[in-house]
Amino acid sequence: MAKPGDALLFRVVRRDHRPWLLMLNAAVATTGGLLIPAALADAVDMALGGKFVLFTMLWLLGMAATEIIGDAIGIVLAASITSRATAWLRNRLSRHLLALGHPSPFAAGDAVSRVTGDCGNAGGVVVTLISLAIAAVTSVGSVVALALLDWRLAVVFVVSVPLAMFLVRTHMQLTADDVLAYQEVSGEVSARLVDAVTGKRTIAAAGIADREAGRVLQPLPKLAEAGAGMWRTQAKMMWRAGLLLPAVEVVVLVTAGFGVMAGRLSPGDVLAALGYAALGMSIVGQVPQLTALERTRASATRIAEVLDTPLPERAETATFGSGSVELRDVSVDGALHGVHLTIPAGTFAAVVGRSGAGKSTLAAVLGGLSPVDSGEVRRDGEVGYAFERPALLGATVGRSIGYGTDADEVEVRDAAVAAQVHDVLIRLPQGYETPIADAPLSGGEAQRIGLARAIVRDPQVLVLDDATASLDTVTEAKVDKALTTALPGRTRVVVTHRAATAARADLVVWLENGRVRGTGTHQELWDDEDYRSVFTGGE
Repeated sequence: MAKPGDALLFRVVRRDHRPWLLMLNAAVATTGGLLIPAALADAVDMALGGKFVLFTMLWLLGMAATEIIGDAIGIVLAASITSRATAWLRNRLSRHLLALGHPSPFAAGDAVSRVTGDCGNAGGVVVTLISLAIAAVTSVGSVVALALLDWRLAVVFVVSVPLAMFLVRTHMQLTADDVLAYQEVSGEVSARLVDAVTGKRTIAAAGIADREAGRVLQPLPKLAEAGAGMWRTQAKMMWRAGLLLPAVEVVVLVTAGFGVMAGRLSPGDVLAALGYAALGMSIVGQVPQLTALERTRASATRIAEVLDTPLPERAETATFGSGSVELRDVSVDGALHGVHLTIPAGTFAAVVGRSGAGKSTLAAVLGGLSPVDSGEVRRDGEVGYAFERPALLGATVGRSIGYGTDADEVEVRDAAVAAQVHDVLIRLPQGYETPIADAPLSGGEAQRIGLARAIVRDPQVLVLDDATASLDTVTEAKVDKALTTALPGRTRVVVTHRAATAARADLVVWLENGRVRGTGTHQELWDDEDYRSVFTGGE
């Protein structure tokens, strides 16, 4: 039965020319393997006849060398094909996940599971299919070879083929559902584990580690059931195949014995018949490959589920003034409702409001990080974005600041100076070349590195989502002054909880329950008791 991911696997197979090289190499190696029993039979008859024939020995050695060298080349080609296919799938899947925006319909842990495990499984489809094709060709070739030895041997062997095909078909049917369930539950466990690791400090502070561990491990019974189902099916296939192969060999051996008695076969032909019987049953011995094929199809289905998820409609972007930003009747489900807002170019705007008012969502919309469900967003120029808890990427501290840009050392240092973090970085063991994993950074220092990363892009619009929350008031004021010098005339949008920051802003956007309650200067809004309570907690 076709699955949604089969079309994706077909694209993986046909996108590269290397599978044809692997098939050609496999054909040569398989031909050598099929000729070895016949060459061995000639060598045995030669030895029993008491005479040495050089060509017979060279033929046997040549076929053995062909198979050995072909297998070695096949290993290299298979590794290259699998790695390239996996990289292609991960690239497509990662791009689509990023294009889906935030929040993503797929949990972080589940997305990681699909990008890593599922793409790795699906990337091996070419090698798996070719391995199964080689086994099928080997089986057919063995039947032909048996017929050339004695048609009776081929007839006896062919009688076992329907039973072998029944075993293969049954195995694939029984394995399919268990494999898909195993992949899905694995993704669920990964998602829960990522959530727990992200919130480990909160979990420890609340003293609910045991309860959280139980939540993370809750899907394990389903995972165990699916895994046990896979093993039961595989074990059943193994013992059935294990009985079928010797039974076929015994029948072929008996038939060959009668052939020797009748003078139709030589002792060497009996040895060849046994070899071809074993090769003919190789398709039944492909249980691991059959299981891998079902795992590959299940993984491809999970990848296709992401790729088939339609991308959100992006808000229209128009240019009508460097750094200007305008929102027209913008709504984001559960966060913003009918927001109308205009921030002129070069304005320092502060976004304030109680917890849950929609400040971070508004900042994400302004910065282009979050799609809108309705309405229109108009902005001009590149946007720089700094977070409250920035993820510092890059091998070194310096490259973390310049991450995603071609910024040189001077530009990186200028950005660090503007973010008031240069003095910290030069005191690190290796300065800007200190590995980011070895840099002992506080929360405020990490925030300032994230801010420097936004500054180095030289954006027309700079959005700071609580990006200075860990700084003291004095340092925050210094950062604000340095930003004014480093990015003169640029539009800045700052999400803040501090009255002092709002007081320095040219424009304050006051959010309440996802709506704009008011706009103006801090001094103008301060007369409203509800506005004052945003900073005083109602006191």
